[in-house]
Amino acid sequence: MGYSMSKIASIFSKQKEIRLLVCGLDAAGKTTMLYVTKLGEVVTTIPTIGFNVETVLYKNLQIVSWDVGGRDKIRPLWRHYYQDTSGIVFVVDSNDRDRIDEAKVQLHEIANEDLLREVPILVFANKQDLPNALSVKELEEKLDVAKFDKIQRKWCIQPTIAIQKEGIQEGFQWMVDTLKPKTDLKAPIIETMVDSVTMKDDLLSIWKSSGLKALTSKFI
Repeated sequence: MGYSMSKIASIFSKQKEIRLLVCGLDAAGKTTMLYVTKLGEVVTTIPTIGFNVETVLYKNLQIVSWDVGGRDKIRPLWRHYYQDTSGIVFVVDSNDRDRIDEAKVQLHEIANEDLLREVPILVFANKQDLPNALSVKELEEKLDVAKFDKIQRKWCIQPTIAIQKEGIQEGFQWMVDTLKPKTDLKAPIIETMVDSVTMKDDLLSIWKSSGLKALTSKFI
């Protein structure tokens, strides 16, 4: 029951590990970005139901990325991943002008959560190769990131083309450089059993009471 002593020892022996919360609206490219970073190649993905967890080696760091689903029924579950988060990675579909206001609301809601008020925010402005994509300057205005300046919140909008592996490394480098002065990168990451059980119960409730049950049946 629980962690074995050897597993606990291995967790505490890890060094220079940071935890990032990868979020954003559905279809923004979160999972594609994560696996391009992890595997170095584009893989076929389906909408994330729940979460993906990957450890990405970047230079001498281990970046533990929690990629949480962006569908509106799943967003209430995001709070279960806030504990011990070092930074927020918010992925935006730059080409989806119709949903940019929705993305803005979600970005500011998560940025204002009590456990996340001081962590840096990296916005990946994805799909910059598409002709209708908003520029970084336009996104700064549309996402109203000037509010972060007023409270001295560190943020960066990084133009990205995930399927071409462009801009991702630069974004992670900004995050690492931002975290170095203030973060103890030797702190272990341990998910509590309470968080796991609560998240599981919430996910099952949403799955049973919404169209997600019909959606997931196609892939199971």
